[in-house]
Amino acid sequence: MTKHPHETDVAFIQALAELLNKNDLTELAVMREYGENDSLEVRVVKQAPVAAAAPVYAAAPAPAALAAPAAAPAPAEDPARHPGAVASPMVGTVYLAAEPGATPFVAVGDAVKEGQTLLIVEAMKTMNHIPAPKSGTVKRILVEDGSAVEYGAPLMIVE
Repeated sequence: MTKHPHETDVAFIQALAELLNKNDLTELAVMREYGENDSLEVRVVKQAPVAAAAPVYAAAPAPAALAAPAAAPAPAEDPARHPGAVASPMVGTVYLAAEPGATPFVAVGDAVKEGQTLLIVEAMKTMNHIPAPKSGTVKRILVEDGSAVEYGAPLMIVE
């Protein structure tokens, strides 16, 4: 584990993610040595786009909404551009509950308060609680429990 400032490691990981995307790679692993007993191992893996890789959990539309194609939202809508999107602050593995089999932190339709834990992203064996950036209602959960996420990937929508 590194003894260097967290911001330096985050910037390094972000640069690796950008390098992965820029060079159309699917995986990149790096070991950065700072000195004796002081290193950082990073593995960045690119997954399929979130919309294709994981099902979107949302309330089912009313039958009338299904019959009216003009009322349906555009299928190419990018959840990452949604103003209520909660993005992953790091590369890691998403967990929707504190432990396997436990009740998820939130579900679609739940009211959340700013700072409330929405989910966990495990990165380098550290469990990072991801808080709600604002109070609102969980409209969509865009990831599956145990799935890999990239830096900046949308995790859920809170409006």
